[in-house]
Amino acid sequence: MSKKITIEPVTRVEGHGKVTIYMDDQNNVRESRLHIVEFRGFERFVQGRPYWEMPVLVQRLCGICPVSHHLAAAKALDVIVGAGAGDGLTAVGEKMRRLMHYGQFFQSHVLHFFHLSSPDFLFGFDGDPLKRNIIGVAMENRELAVQGVMMRKFGQEVIRLTAGKKVHGTGAVPGGINKNLTIEERDELLKGPDPMNADKMVEWSVAALDFFKGYHKANRKMVDEFAAFPSNHLSMVRKDGAFDIYHGVLRAVDAEGKIILNDVDYQDYENYIEEEVRDWSYMKFPYLKEYGKEQGWYRVGPLARLNVCDFMPTPLAQKEFEEYKAYTNGKPNNMSLHYHWARLIEVLHCAEVIRDLLNDPDLQNEDLVVKGEKRHRGVGVLEAPRGTLFHHYEINDDDLVTLANLIVSTTNNNEPMNRAVNHTANAMLNGHTEITEGMMNAVEVAIRAYDPCLSCATHALGQMPLEITMINNENRIVDHKTK
Repeated sequence: MSKKITIEPVTRVEGHGKVTIYMDDQNNVRESRLHIVEFRGFERFVQGRPYWEMPVLVQRLCGICPVSHHLAAAKALDVIVGAGAGDGLTAVGEKMRRLMHYGQFFQSHVLHFFHLSSPDFLFGFDGDPLKRNIIGVAMENRELAVQGVMMRKFGQEVIRLTAGKKVHGTGAVPGGINKNLTIEERDELLKGPDPMNADKMVEWSVAALDFFKGYHKANRKMVDEFAAFPSNHLSMVRKDGAFDIYHGVLRAVDAEGKIILNDVDYQDYENYIEEEVRDWSYMKFPYLKEYGKEQGWYRVGPLARLNVCDFMPTPLAQKEFEEYKAYTNGKPNNMSLHYHWARLIEVLHCAEVIRDLLNDPDLQNEDLVVKGEKRHRGVGVLEAPRGTLFHHYEINDDDLVTLANLIVSTTNNNEPMNRAVNHTANAMLNGHTEITEGMMNAVEVAIRAYDPCLSCATHALGQMPLEITMINNENRIVDHKTK
Protein backbone atom coordinates (compact mmCIF):
# COMPACT_ATOMS: atom_id res chain seq x y z
CA MET A 1 0.00 0.00 0.00
CA SER A 2 1.92 3.08 -1.23
CA LYS A 3 1.73 6.38 0.62
CA LYS A 4 2.46 10.04 0.03
CA ILE A 5 3.67 12.32 2.86
CA THR A 6 3.39 16.09 2.46
CA ILE A 7 5.15 18.66 4.66
CA GLU A 8 3.70 22.09 3.97
CA PRO A 9 4.94 24.67 4.71
CA VAL A 10 8.54 24.09 5.79
CA THR A 11 9.07 26.29 8.87
CA ARG A 12 11.87 28.43 10.30
CA VAL A 13 13.25 29.25 6.86
CA GLU A 14 12.94 32.37 4.71
CA GLY A 15 10.02 31.94 2.33
CA HIS A 16 7.67 29.04 1.76
CA GLY A 17 8.13 25.55 0.37
CA LYS A 18 6.83 22.05 0.86
CA VAL A 19 8.22 18.52 0.91
CA THR A 20 6.58 15.43 -0.58
CA ILE A 21 7.79 11.95 0.35
CA TYR A 22 6.56 8.88 -1.52
CA MET A 23 6.59 5.57 0.39
CA ASP A 24 6.38 2.08 -1.13
CA ASP A 25 4.27 -0.84 0.07
CA GLN A 26 6.89 -1.76 2.68
CA ASN A 27 6.84 1.77 4.17
CA ASN A 28 10.26 2.62 2.75
CA VAL A 29 11.03 5.93 1.06
CA ARG A 30 10.80 5.62 -2.72
CA GLU A 31 11.28 9.28 -3.64
CA SER A 32 11.31 12.69 -1.94
CA ARG A 33 11.19 16.21 -3.29
CA LEU A 34 11.57 19.75 -1.99
CA HIS A 35 9.10 21.95 -3.89
CA ILE A 36 9.39 25.73 -4.18
CA VAL A 37 5.77 26.75 -4.50
CA GLU A 38 6.02 30.49 -5.12
CA PHE A 39 6.90 32.02 -8.48
CA ARG A 40 9.56 34.73 -8.76
CA GLY A 41 9.31 36.75 -11.95
CA PHE A 42 11.93 39.46 -11.45
CA GLU A 43 13.91 38.46 -14.55
CA ARG A 44 10.88 39.32 -16.66
CA PHE A 45 9.39 42.39 -15.07
CA VAL A 46 12.69 44.32 -14.81
CA GLN A 47 12.96 44.21 -18.60
CA GLY A 48 12.33 47.62 -20.09
CA ARG A 49 13.39 49.47 -16.94
CA PRO A 50 16.41 51.85 -16.93
CA TYR A 51 19.52 49.94 -15.87
CA TRP A 52 20.36 52.30 -13.01
CA GLU A 53 17.19 51.25 -11.19
CA MET A 54 18.39 47.67 -10.79
CA PRO A 55 20.33 47.91 -7.47
CA VAL A 56 17.27 49.35 -5.71
CA LEU A 57 14.60 47.43 -7.61
CA VAL A 58 15.94 43.85 -7.47
CA GLN A 59 16.73 43.91 -3.75
CA ARG A 60 12.94 43.72 -3.26
CA LEU A 61 13.48 40.03 -3.92
CA CYS A 62 14.23 39.70 -0.22
CA GLY A 63 13.75 41.39 3.13
CA ILE A 64 16.36 39.20 4.82
CA CYS A 65 19.35 39.59 2.47
CA PRO A 66 18.55 42.64 0.30
CA VAL A 67 22.13 43.91 0.53
CA SER A 68 23.33 40.84 -1.37
CA HIS A 69 21.04 41.60 -4.35
CA HIS A 70 21.73 45.34 -4.05
CA LEU A 71 25.49 44.81 -4.36
CA ALA A 72 25.38 42.02 -6.95
CA ALA A 73 23.30 44.26 -9.22
CA ALA A 74 25.60 47.22 -8.55
CA LYS A 75 28.64 45.10 -9.44
CA ALA A 76 27.03 44.07 -12.73
CA LEU A 77 26.29 47.71 -13.53
CA ASP A 78 29.86 48.71 -12.65
CA VAL A 79 30.86 46.74 -15.74
CA ILE A 80 28.17 48.41 -17.85
CA VAL A 81 29.24 51.94 -16.87
CA GLY A 82 32.90 51.12 -17.43
CA ALA A 83 34.05 51.01 -13.81
CA GLY A 84 35.43 47.47 -14.01
CA ALA A 85 34.34 44.19 -12.46
CA GLY A 86 34.80 44.57 -8.72
CA ASP A 87 38.30 46.01 -8.68
CA GLY A 88 37.90 49.31 -10.54
CA LEU A 89 36.18 51.42 -7.87
CA THR A 90 37.79 54.06 -5.72
CA ALA A 91 39.18 52.96 -2.36
CA VAL A 92 36.24 54.42 -0.45
CA GLY A 93 33.79 52.94 -2.95
CA GLU A 94 35.04 49.38 -2.59
CA LYS A 95 35.58 49.54 1.18
CA MET A 96 32.18 51.05 1.94
CA ARG A 97 30.55 48.33 -0.13
CA ARG A 98 32.61 45.71 1.69
CA LEU A 99 31.60 47.13 5.06
CA MET A 100 27.95 47.04 3.99
CA HIS A 101 28.32 43.46 2.74
CA TYR A 102 30.12 42.15 5.81
CA GLY A 103 27.52 43.80 8.04
CA GLN A 104 24.81 42.03 6.02
CA PHE A 105 26.62 38.70 6.30
CA PHE A 106 27.08 39.12 10.02
CA GLN A 107 23.44 39.88 10.82
CA SER A 108 22.04 37.25 8.44
CA HIS A 109 24.21 34.43 9.80
CA VAL A 110 23.42 35.45 13.38
CA LEU A 111 19.69 35.51 12.63
CA HIS A 112 19.86 32.03 11.16
CA PHE A 113 21.94 30.41 13.88
CA PHE A 114 20.45 31.96 17.01
CA HIS A 115 16.83 32.44 15.97
CA LEU A 116 16.16 29.61 13.52
CA SER A 117 18.60 26.79 14.30
CA SER A 118 19.69 27.01 17.95
CA PRO A 119 16.28 25.77 19.20
CA ASP A 120 16.99 22.41 17.56
CA PHE A 121 20.34 22.17 19.33
CA LEU A 122 19.11 23.28 22.74
CA PHE A 123 15.95 21.18 22.87
CA GLY A 124 16.62 18.35 20.41
CA PHE A 125 15.07 17.62 17.04
CA ASP A 126 12.16 15.90 18.76
CA GLY A 127 11.85 18.36 21.64
CA ASP A 128 8.59 19.99 22.66
CA PRO A 129 7.59 22.19 19.68
CA LEU A 130 5.98 24.68 22.06
CA LYS A 131 9.43 25.25 23.53
CA ARG A 132 11.58 24.68 20.44
CA ASN A 133 11.67 28.29 19.24
CA ILE A 134 13.45 31.58 19.98
CA ILE A 135 11.17 32.28 22.96
CA GLY A 136 12.16 28.92 24.38
CA VAL A 137 15.82 29.78 23.83
CA ALA A 138 15.37 33.01 25.78
CA MET A 139 13.73 31.16 28.65
CA GLU A 140 16.35 28.38 28.69
CA ASN A 141 19.53 30.36 27.96
CA ARG A 142 18.97 34.07 28.36
CA GLU A 143 22.60 34.99 27.68
CA LEU A 144 22.62 33.13 24.36
CA ALA A 145 19.37 34.79 23.27
CA VAL A 146 20.60 38.27 24.21
CA GLN A 147 23.81 37.74 22.29
CA GLY A 148 21.87 36.71 19.21
CA VAL A 149 19.59 39.73 19.36
CA MET A 150 22.37 42.25 19.99
CA MET A 151 24.73 40.80 17.38
CA ARG A 152 22.02 41.02 14.74
CA LYS A 153 21.25 44.58 15.82
CA PHE A 154 24.91 45.53 15.39
CA GLY A 155 24.97 44.12 11.86
CA GLN A 156 21.84 46.04 10.99
CA GLU A 157 23.42 49.25 12.27
CA VAL A 158 26.38 48.65 9.96
CA ILE A 159 23.93 48.35 7.06
CA ARG A 160 22.05 51.50 8.12
CA LEU A 161 25.20 53.60 8.22
CA THR A 162 26.50 52.35 4.87
CA ALA A 163 23.29 51.86 2.85
CA GLY A 164 21.14 54.62 4.34
CA LYS A 165 18.65 52.33 6.10
CA LYS A 166 18.53 48.82 7.52
CA VAL A 167 16.34 47.27 4.81
CA HIS A 168 16.36 48.14 1.09
CA GLY A 169 18.96 50.89 1.28
CA THR A 170 20.47 52.88 -1.59
CA GLY A 171 24.18 53.09 -0.72
CA ALA A 172 25.56 51.44 -3.87
CA VAL A 173 25.16 53.06 -7.29
CA PRO A 174 26.62 52.08 -10.69
CA GLY A 175 30.32 52.83 -10.44
CA GLY A 176 30.51 53.37 -6.70
CA ILE A 177 28.55 54.62 -3.71
CA ASN A 178 26.50 57.67 -2.74
CA LYS A 179 27.94 58.32 0.74
CA ASN A 180 31.05 57.76 2.80
CA LEU A 181 31.30 57.06 6.54
CA THR A 182 31.69 60.05 8.81
CA ILE A 183 33.92 59.98 11.89
CA GLU A 184 30.81 60.15 14.07
CA GLU A 185 29.26 57.18 12.29
CA ARG A 186 32.50 55.25 12.51
CA ASP A 187 32.82 55.86 16.25
CA GLU A 188 29.20 54.79 16.80
CA LEU A 189 30.19 51.31 15.63
CA LEU A 190 33.80 51.20 16.71
CA LYS A 191 33.62 52.78 20.15
CA GLY A 192 29.98 52.44 21.19
CA PRO A 193 29.06 51.37 24.73
CA ASP A 194 28.98 47.64 25.44
CA PRO A 195 27.78 45.56 23.82
CA MET A 196 27.27 47.68 20.71
CA ASN A 197 30.87 47.94 19.52
CA ALA A 198 33.14 46.00 17.19
CA ASP A 199 35.35 44.49 19.89
CA LYS A 200 32.35 42.99 21.68
CA MET A 201 31.11 41.49 18.42
CA VAL A 202 34.44 39.68 17.96
CA GLU A 203 34.26 38.39 21.54
CA TRP A 204 30.69 37.14 21.16
CA SER A 205 31.51 35.53 17.79
CA VAL A 206 34.16 33.43 19.49
CA ALA A 207 31.62 32.49 22.19
CA ALA A 208 29.08 31.38 19.57
CA LEU A 209 31.68 29.12 18.01
CA ASP A 210 32.51 27.65 21.41
CA PHE A 211 28.80 26.94 21.96
CA PHE A 212 28.49 24.99 18.72
CA LYS A 213 31.76 23.12 19.19
CA GLY A 214 30.59 22.10 22.66
CA TYR A 215 27.34 20.79 21.21
CA HIS A 216 29.26 18.95 18.50
CA LYS A 217 31.56 17.33 21.04
CA ALA A 218 28.58 16.08 23.03
CA ASN A 219 26.66 14.89 19.94
CA ARG A 220 29.45 14.02 17.53
CA LYS A 221 27.92 10.94 15.89
CA MET A 222 24.58 12.59 15.19
CA VAL A 223 26.08 15.87 13.91
CA ASP A 224 28.56 14.08 11.66
CA GLU A 225 26.16 11.54 10.18
CA PHE A 226 22.98 13.58 9.79
CA ALA A 227 22.34 14.21 6.06
CA ALA A 228 26.00 13.62 5.21
CA PHE A 229 26.71 12.82 1.56
CA PRO A 230 29.50 13.57 -0.95
CA SER A 231 29.16 16.48 -3.37
CA ASN A 232 31.00 19.08 -5.40
CA HIS A 233 31.44 22.53 -3.85
CA LEU A 234 31.53 25.94 -5.57
CA SER A 235 32.33 29.44 -4.37
CA MET A 236 34.17 32.61 -5.16
CA VAL A 237 37.71 33.02 -3.83
CA ARG A 238 40.23 35.83 -3.94
CA LYS A 239 42.77 35.46 -6.73
CA ASP A 240 45.35 34.18 -4.24
CA GLY A 241 42.90 31.55 -2.97
CA ALA A 242 41.85 33.45 0.15
CA PHE A 243 38.28 33.48 1.45
CA ASP A 244 36.52 36.53 -0.01
CA ILE A 245 32.79 37.23 -0.16
CA TYR A 246 32.86 40.46 -2.22
CA HIS A 247 35.10 39.87 -5.24
CA GLY A 248 37.24 37.18 -6.82
CA VAL A 249 37.16 34.24 -9.23
CA LEU A 250 35.00 31.12 -9.36
CA ARG A 251 36.43 27.84 -8.09
CA ALA A 252 34.88 24.42 -7.58
CA VAL A 253 36.21 21.23 -6.00
CA ASP A 254 34.84 17.70 -5.95
CA ALA A 255 34.09 15.61 -2.86
CA GLU A 256 37.76 14.62 -2.55
CA GLY A 257 39.13 18.14 -2.96
CA LYS A 258 40.21 17.99 -6.61
CA ILE A 259 39.76 21.35 -8.35
CA ILE A 260 37.18 20.91 -11.13
CA LEU A 261 36.63 24.61 -11.93
CA ASN A 262 39.89 26.48 -11.70
CA ASP A 263 39.60 30.17 -10.79
CA VAL A 264 37.61 31.35 -13.81
CA ASP A 265 36.36 34.88 -14.52
CA TYR A 266 32.72 35.09 -13.45
CA GLN A 267 31.93 37.35 -16.43
CA ASP A 268 32.08 34.09 -18.38
CA TYR A 269 29.88 32.08 -16.00
CA GLU A 270 27.59 30.96 -18.85
CA ASN A 271 30.47 28.93 -20.29
CA TYR A 272 30.61 26.81 -17.15
CA ILE A 273 27.16 26.71 -15.51
CA GLU A 274 23.88 25.46 -16.92
CA GLU A 275 20.41 25.43 -15.31
CA GLU A 276 18.00 22.50 -15.57
CA VAL A 277 14.21 22.96 -15.32
CA ARG A 278 12.00 20.33 -13.65
CA ASP A 279 8.24 20.37 -13.85
CA TRP A 280 7.55 20.03 -10.09
CA SER A 281 9.41 23.15 -8.86
CA TYR A 282 9.66 26.84 -9.79
CA MET A 283 13.35 26.71 -8.80
CA LYS A 284 15.94 25.59 -11.35
CA PHE A 285 18.75 23.07 -10.82
CA PRO A 286 22.22 24.45 -11.75
CA TYR A 287 25.17 22.21 -12.62
CA LEU A 288 28.67 22.46 -14.11
CA LYS A 289 28.34 21.94 -17.86
CA GLU A 290 31.50 19.89 -18.19
CA TYR A 291 30.22 17.24 -15.77
CA GLY A 292 26.54 17.14 -16.78
CA LYS A 293 23.31 17.03 -14.78
CA GLU A 294 24.08 13.82 -12.91
CA GLN A 295 27.64 14.59 -11.79
CA GLY A 296 27.92 18.38 -12.10
CA TRP A 297 25.63 19.58 -9.28
CA TYR A 298 27.29 21.32 -6.33
CA ARG A 299 26.77 22.89 -2.95
CA VAL A 300 27.30 26.58 -2.16
CA GLY A 301 27.31 28.56 1.08
CA PRO A 302 29.44 28.38 4.25
CA LEU A 303 30.32 24.68 3.94
CA ALA A 304 31.34 25.08 0.29
CA ARG A 305 33.26 28.31 0.87
CA LEU A 306 35.45 26.75 3.54
CA ASN A 307 35.95 23.67 1.37
CA VAL A 308 37.04 25.74 -1.61
CA CYS A 309 39.22 28.51 -0.16
CA ASP A 310 42.85 28.06 0.88
CA PHE A 311 42.87 30.29 3.95
CA MET A 312 40.98 32.93 5.97
CA PRO A 313 42.61 36.38 5.77
CA THR A 314 41.95 37.34 9.43
CA PRO A 315 43.86 35.79 12.36
CA LEU A 316 41.11 34.51 14.66
CA ALA A 317 39.06 33.06 11.81
CA GLN A 318 42.20 31.46 10.35
CA LYS A 319 42.88 29.70 13.66
CA GLU A 320 39.32 28.33 13.70
CA PHE A 321 39.60 27.42 10.00
CA GLU A 322 42.69 25.32 10.68
CA GLU A 323 40.84 23.40 13.41
CA TYR A 324 37.86 22.95 11.12
CA LYS A 325 39.99 21.63 8.25
CA ALA A 326 41.94 19.32 10.54
CA TYR A 327 38.70 17.59 11.52
CA THR A 328 38.45 16.11 8.00
CA ASN A 329 42.23 15.82 7.52
CA GLY A 330 42.18 18.64 5.00
CA LYS A 331 39.58 16.98 2.78
CA PRO A 332 36.28 18.70 1.90
CA ASN A 333 33.65 18.52 4.62
CA ASN A 334 30.47 16.87 3.30
CA MET A 335 28.46 16.85 6.55
CA SER A 336 25.33 18.99 6.27
CA LEU A 337 25.12 20.02 9.94
CA HIS A 338 28.69 21.29 9.70
CA TYR A 339 27.20 24.16 7.71
CA HIS A 340 26.60 25.69 11.15
CA TRP A 341 30.24 25.30 12.19
CA ALA A 342 31.39 26.91 8.93
CA ARG A 343 28.74 29.62 9.28
CA LEU A 344 30.01 30.66 12.69
CA ILE A 345 33.62 30.79 11.48
CA GLU A 346 32.34 33.22 8.84
CA VAL A 347 30.59 35.23 11.57
CA LEU A 348 33.92 35.60 13.38
CA HIS A 349 35.70 36.56 10.15
CA CYS A 350 33.04 39.20 9.42
CA ALA A 351 33.42 40.68 12.90
CA GLU A 352 37.19 40.94 12.40
CA VAL A 353 36.83 42.51 8.95
CA ILE A 354 34.23 45.02 10.16
CA ARG A 355 36.55 46.10 12.98
CA ASP A 356 39.48 46.46 10.57
CA LEU A 357 37.45 48.44 8.02
CA LEU A 358 36.15 50.82 10.69
CA ASN A 359 39.78 51.70 11.46
CA ASP A 360 40.54 52.42 7.79
CA PRO A 361 40.76 56.18 7.02
CA ASP A 362 39.82 55.53 3.37
CA LEU A 363 36.18 55.36 4.50
CA GLN A 364 36.20 59.14 4.95
CA ASN A 365 37.38 59.87 1.40
CA GLU A 366 35.02 61.76 -0.92
CA ASP A 367 35.81 60.35 -4.38
CA LEU A 368 32.75 58.15 -4.49
CA VAL A 369 32.06 57.25 -8.16
CA VAL A 370 34.05 56.32 -11.27
CA LYS A 371 32.82 55.83 -14.83
CA GLY A 372 34.35 54.83 -18.14
CA GLU A 373 33.25 53.54 -21.51
CA LYS A 374 29.72 52.15 -21.43
CA ARG A 375 29.09 48.51 -22.27
CA HIS A 376 25.90 46.62 -22.98
CA ARG A 377 26.49 43.57 -20.77
CA GLY A 378 27.60 43.11 -17.19
CA VAL A 379 27.74 40.28 -14.67
CA GLY A 380 27.96 40.81 -10.93
CA VAL A 381 28.84 37.93 -8.61
CA LEU A 382 29.42 37.82 -4.88
CA GLU A 383 29.00 35.43 -2.00
CA ALA A 384 25.65 36.04 -0.35
CA PRO A 385 25.18 34.55 3.14
CA ARG A 386 23.54 31.49 1.59
CA GLY A 387 26.05 31.06 -1.24
CA THR A 388 27.21 32.27 -4.63
CA LEU A 389 24.86 34.84 -6.20
CA PHE A 390 24.83 35.73 -9.92
CA HIS A 391 23.29 38.87 -11.45
CA HIS A 392 23.53 39.23 -15.23
CA TYR A 393 22.11 42.22 -17.14
CA GLU A 394 22.11 43.34 -20.76
CA ILE A 395 20.90 46.75 -21.99
CA ASN A 396 20.10 48.43 -25.30
CA ASP A 397 21.20 51.80 -26.70
CA ASP A 398 18.38 53.50 -24.78
CA ASP A 399 19.82 52.25 -21.46
CA LEU A 400 16.88 49.90 -20.89
CA VAL A 401 17.30 46.37 -19.59
CA THR A 402 16.72 43.78 -22.30
CA LEU A 403 17.84 40.67 -20.38
CA ALA A 404 18.19 39.74 -16.74
CA ASN A 405 19.32 36.41 -15.34
CA LEU A 406 19.59 35.87 -11.59
CA ILE A 407 20.91 32.65 -10.11
CA VAL A 408 20.28 33.05 -6.40
CA SER A 409 22.19 31.16 -3.74
CA THR A 410 19.37 28.81 -2.80
CA THR A 411 18.90 27.90 -6.47
CA ASN A 412 22.51 26.72 -6.52
CA ASN A 413 21.74 24.58 -3.46
CA ASN A 414 18.53 23.11 -4.89
CA GLU A 415 19.88 19.65 -5.75
CA PRO A 416 21.84 19.18 -2.49
CA MET A 417 18.83 20.30 -0.43
CA ASN A 418 16.72 17.69 -2.21
CA ARG A 419 19.36 15.08 -1.48
CA ALA A 420 19.50 16.13 2.16
CA VAL A 421 15.72 15.72 2.39
CA ASN A 422 15.92 12.27 0.79
CA HIS A 423 18.79 11.20 3.05
CA THR A 424 16.90 12.29 6.16
CA ALA A 425 13.58 10.84 5.02
CA ASN A 426 15.21 7.46 4.48
CA ALA A 427 16.88 7.57 7.89
CA MET A 428 13.79 8.72 9.80
CA LEU A 429 10.80 7.23 8.00
CA ASN A 430 11.78 3.86 6.54
CA GLY A 431 9.72 1.08 8.06
CA HIS A 432 7.38 3.39 10.00
CA THR A 433 3.61 3.53 9.61
CA GLU A 434 3.04 6.49 11.93
CA ILE A 435 4.30 10.04 11.60
CA THR A 436 5.85 11.70 14.65
CA GLU A 437 6.54 15.38 15.18
CA GLY A 438 10.24 14.59 15.59
CA MET A 439 10.32 12.95 12.17
CA MET A 440 8.72 16.02 10.64
CA ASN A 441 11.18 18.38 12.26
CA ALA A 442 14.21 16.26 11.30
CA VAL A 443 13.35 16.74 7.63
CA GLU A 444 13.12 20.48 8.23
CA VAL A 445 16.44 20.47 10.12
CA ALA A 446 18.09 19.06 6.99
CA ILE A 447 16.68 21.93 4.93
CA ARG A 448 17.43 24.56 7.58
CA ALA A 449 21.14 23.66 7.58
CA TYR A 450 21.36 25.36 4.17
CA ASP A 451 19.57 28.48 5.48
CA PRO A 452 17.45 28.60 2.32
CA CYS A 453 15.67 31.73 1.12
CA LEU A 454 13.01 29.71 -0.64
CA SER A 455 11.12 32.51 -2.37
CA CYS A 456 13.22 35.52 -1.33
CA ALA A 457 10.32 36.54 0.93
CA THR A 458 10.09 37.62 4.57
CA HIS A 459 8.35 35.64 7.29
CA ALA A 460 4.78 36.31 8.34
CA LEU A 461 3.94 36.74 12.00
CA GLY A 462 1.51 34.33 13.61
CA GLN A 463 0.88 30.61 13.38
CA MET A 464 2.20 28.82 10.30
CA PRO A 465 1.07 25.16 10.52
CA LEU A 466 3.11 22.24 9.25
CA GLU A 467 1.11 19.30 7.96
CA ILE A 468 2.13 15.79 6.96
CA THR A 469 -0.44 13.45 5.48
CA MET A 470 0.04 9.78 4.57
CA ILE A 471 -2.23 8.81 1.66
CA ASN A 472 -2.54 5.30 0.24
CA ASN A 473 -2.81 4.36 -3.41
CA GLU A 474 -6.59 4.57 -3.16
CA ASN A 475 -6.23 8.21 -2.10
CA ARG A 476 -7.40 7.50 1.45
CA ILE A 477 -5.74 9.17 4.43
CA VAL A 478 -3.76 6.66 6.50
CA ASP A 479 -2.21 9.09 8.97
CA HIS A 480 -2.17 12.85 9.44
CA LYS A 481 -0.23 15.12 11.78
CA THR A 482 -0.29 18.91 12.19
CA LYS A 483 1.95 21.22 14.19
